[in-house]
Amino acid sequence: SGLVLLIELPLGVAIALTMPRKGGWAISATLVMIALPLLIPWNVIGTIWVIFLRPDVGLLGHFIDHTLGIHFDYPTVPIQAWISVMMMEVWHWTPLVILLAYAGLRSIPDAYYQAASIDTASPWAVFWYIQLPKMRGVLMIAVLLRFMDSFLIYTEPFVLTGGGPGDATTFLSIYLVKLAVGEFDVGKAAAFSIIYFLIVLVFSYVFYQVLLRAQRGEVR
Repeated sequence: SGLVLLIELPLGVAIALTMPRKGGWAISATLVMIALPLLIPWNVIGTIWVIFLRPDVGLLGHFIDHTLGIHFDYPTVPIQAWISVMMMEVWHWTPLVILLAYAGLRSIPDAYYQAASIDTASPWAVFWYIQLPKMRGVLMIAVLLRFMDSFLIYTEPFVLTGGGPGDATTFLSIYLVKLAVGEFDVGKAAAFSIIYFLIVLVFSYVFYQVLLRAQRGEVR
């Protein structure tokens, strides 16, 4: 979850910054294209990446295995399985960060940019003192949503790796399902699910309190 957030947040903000703040049908079409991965069912996402990563027919798998000359076999190599799940998760959910960051950028009044232009502020100064503070609220929402989603991830890695090789990509959600359905250890699974829920609840509560304090600070 932490690695996914470290990749998706800067990447989403960087892409949102390159998009024009004003535009006609072109910007609308761009937003629709960016949001397409969010509309695909999660089990289909896993299937797409299973084909995409195959060295024989998959575009990325063939490029890594044949063009780069790196032996790519993610079903048997743990580090490759981890990287594959990370790439799939980043591709699937970075559009959400882009849309939220872009909405935050669009809400900034033009007067701020006009004042920065008069003061001959650099692009970095505009980002640090104008854009980033105004995006603080939507970025906290993005962190909250993405943490909960990534911490509860199940369908995509289950379809892609099945939790393997071994238990390399057996996340808590996959382990819980194996415990309850595979081993039919209902009592242990019930206790595990309650602890799992409390972990997500505590982290979500902390993020929510930080978000509220940030919003109160902006009001003041």
